Amino acid sequence: MVNLAEDIRALTDFKRHTVDFVNQMKETRHPVVLTVNGRAELVVQDAEGNQRTMDRLAYLETVAAIREGVAAAAEGRVQPAREALAALQEKLALSR
Repeated sequence: MVNLAEDIRALTDFKRHTVDFVNQMKETRHPVVLTVNGRAELVVQDAEGNQRTMDRLAYLETVAAIREGVAAAAEGRVQPAREALAALQEKLALSR
């Protein structure tokens, strides 16, 4: 999570003190928002933090897909797998 008091900084500060920023990100595990002319322009994050973010996103997307599937089944918007595969085979003009 971004700490508004410490994690939003000017790009020029980042350029001048890159090592300090890298150490800060490793220590706090927070990304840093870099600004240009006072507007957020970039987000910089350590590799481990980025991997955690990507893993969380993948997990949340999986949960959302499962919920969508469960809702579809509850609403009767499903069909047996053999029927679905046969329909796809016909639609795509595939032979067995």
